[in-house]
Amino acid sequence: MPLEDTASTINVIDYNFGLSRQKTSNRNSGVPLHFFLPTSPDSAPFHYRPSFHFPASNHSLNVIRPFTLAHGTTTLGFIFQGGVIAAADTRASAGGLVACPAVHKITPIHSHLVVTSSGSGADCMLWERILAREIRLYQLRHRQRLSIRGAAKLLSFMLHPFKGTDVCVALTLCGWDKEAGNTGCLIYVCSDGTRLQGDVFSVGSGSPYAYGVLDRGLRWSLSRDEAISLAREAVFRATHRDAYSGNNVDLFHITAQVQAMSMIFHSFKYCQFCL
Repeated sequence: MPLEDTASTINVIDYNFGLSRQKTSNRNSGVPLHFFLPTSPDSAPFHYRPSFHFPASNHSLNVIRPFTLAHGTTTLGFIFQGGVIAAADTRASAGGLVACPAVHKITPIHSHLVVTSSGSGADCMLWERILAREIRLYQLRHRQRLSIRGAAKLLSFMLHPFKGTDVCVALTLCGWDKEAGNTGCLIYVCSDGTRLQGDVFSVGSGSPYAYGVLDRGLRWSLSRDEAISLAREAVFRATHRDAYSGNNVDLFHITAQVQAMSMIFHSFKYCQFCL
């Protein structure tokens, strides 16, 4: 029986800061096109306004903090002839406090994608889960996986309503994209909706020091062992100068073999000796 483009109505409940609301969306040919789009408390769809009004000022500014929490990290990713390298330190800091020395800042999101995270730990964990869910739902609906570029565009679109709030997320999507010529792909997405694609990125308070090492040694013709050594050296030198980065170095090497991606995980522990 051929499919016809008939408009149908779907009732969806979005749980948004304790508010439940119904909205309608159209679908064509029986394929749902709905994505979960969290919204900030000061924004609402054009066809919907809540029955009560939020204050115009940023709600998070009313929270009195005992002290300012400065967070920092060192994450990096680059593309070379042997695949994609993603590396990060493992220190979680809250101001001058080392909150945890063994945090994993590189998260596998899907079979073809890992994400390096910097910013607020809670915000990064939340948006990584949202992104993983939406990529899985897209695959179930369309019988194909979402490309790296598509995932970055979706994440940027979902984060844009939070521009100007206290949401602090900076994610680098590192993966192998067969939809874009069967090659490595590296895209940086920030919490204000910024989306940048490139061959090398370093994010965090230690990124200036990491860039110094990468600019000196990075080239397309690196071997696998040379690329791993360069990434480890870049993160190590950054942690040597940046007080908010430290402890171990986590590293992922992403390649594609016969349309199947293999992610090789390395964890390096180092010691710094002080006289």
